[in-house]
Amino acid sequence: MVNSRRMLVVVARVLLPAGLDPLRDRFEVREGGFDATRDRVLEIAGGADAFVADPSVPVDAQLLEACGDGLRVVANFAVGYDNVDLDACKQRGVVVTNTPDVLTEATAELALALTLAAGRRMSDAERDLRAGRWRGWDPAAYRGIEIRGSTVGVVGMGRIGHRYARLAHVLGAEIVYAGPTAKPEVENEMGARRLELDGLLEAADIVSLHAPATAETRHLIGARELELIGADGVLVNTARGTLVDSDALAGALEAGTLGAAGLDVYEGEPEVPERLLAAPRCVLLPHIGSATVPSRDGMARAVADNVITVLEGREPPSRVV
Repeated sequence: MVNSRRMLVVVARVLLPAGLDPLRDRFEVREGGFDATRDRVLEIAGGADAFVADPSVPVDAQLLEACGDGLRVVANFAVGYDNVDLDACKQRGVVVTNTPDVLTEATAELALALTLAAGRRMSDAERDLRAGRWRGWDPAAYRGIEIRGSTVGVVGMGRIGHRYARLAHVLGAEIVYAGPTAKPEVENEMGARRLELDGLLEAADIVSLHAPATAETRHLIGARELELIGADGVLVNTARGTLVDSDALAGALEAGTLGAAGLDVYEGEPEVPERLLAAPRCVLLPHIGSATVPSRDGMARAVADNVITVLEGREPPSRVV
């Protein structure tokens, strides 16, 4: 008897229709839902040929075991993949994919928005206005910095870091950057200078993080680094929360040893440390770097393309391992 079983795609939480519909046209699809717990994800994973994760879903040996021996691909609904145990996937011969490129513009623009909001002290100004503390125009209140004439330091000059640097440069900033390799195209295009991290932190008025989350980059920015940025400096993080020591950041904002911060990512999401919630001169957003219609739909389509190509025996467009 011929086995006519449709291959199974397990979506740990949710996937937008731009990606979900083409998967449903070809395969059986099982979804956990937005509020799916770890136990629920493990429960629905059994028999998966493909597993769709997102940054909130740890893909570890336990989950791979729950999927079973038929698992062929883990498609991560994100450009980052620090939630995926790559070694465990390699050992099982499971392909891992991500969704690069389609979120570059959205994330770079949000990093610029956070730069402007933090640099101009918008969070404190809005907070005071809403609380009825504003008593009229005050020439000494809420004074911030301007991007024009400032030095902007980009930590991690990949796709998103490069686009952010372009946006800041167009507004009149001088660009410095730090990263594992030189980027001559960036240096030629914008006159950017490559510096070691400490040198960048000391030179820059604004520091924007665009590095991946790895063991080496965990708490890349701690108390010492925040002191180097200084009392007039601005820190922006739209990359991964683990790059910044949250407690040290809150302490620097409270003490005034850091000028301001703009954050879209946090350690232990979706929890946000109480000290950061209460900290002055700190703009906080709920991980919306890629939250535009073109970007999120593009990411969903990329997930579907990766799953379809692997299950059809072809090379996926954005393979990680």
